[in-house]
Amino acid sequence: MKNQLSELITCISSGCMEAEEIERIADEAARAYADAEGFLRDNPDVNYDDSFPIPLGEWVVVGSLPETVLFQADRLDQLFEQIQASFGPQVSFTLKPRQLAKTDLLTALRRIQVQLSALYPEKGGYVLLDFSVPLDDAFQAVLVYAEDLPRVLQLCAELGIQAAAAYASRSESAAG
Repeated sequence: MKNQLSELITCISSGCMEAEEIERIADEAARAYADAEGFLRDNPDVNYDDSFPIPLGEWVVVGSLPETVLFQADRLDQLFEQIQASFGPQVSFTLKPRQLAKTDLLTALRRIQVQLSALYPEKGGYVLLDFSVPLDDAFQAVLVYAEDLPRVLQLCAELGIQAAAAYASRSESAAG
């Protein structure tokens, strides 16, 4: 399981995290998955209880990802602002957060996805991926390279972590 977690975190971090940090999170999460009671006993500062809708190991992963990797917000314009900030000023975006503020969900997600698809074409662009179960925000997402999407979705399925391409899954739901 640790190897799967390490590969997943490596893919969703898109080069934003050091290997040591990835391995530390994967190790902690694997221990939390394997023995939740023991992990909580050994880490009394962890704020987790059985009322959370995700397993402790998944909670460790989600809670350990930096804000340059995991994006959480109640509105899509706020989410996009975080995404923009994670790239820094050297990356130019044509889409502006204010262009998302008054649009419907699918339109906003489509605009975000079109913008992200244009970045890093060598890897097929990025895909906005709904990741895990949001605990405090309406939206919780990571970015993955389009070429890594099938593997990331496979790893998430194997680990029991909810994940779906944000625009594609919602547009399919709306059409169905």
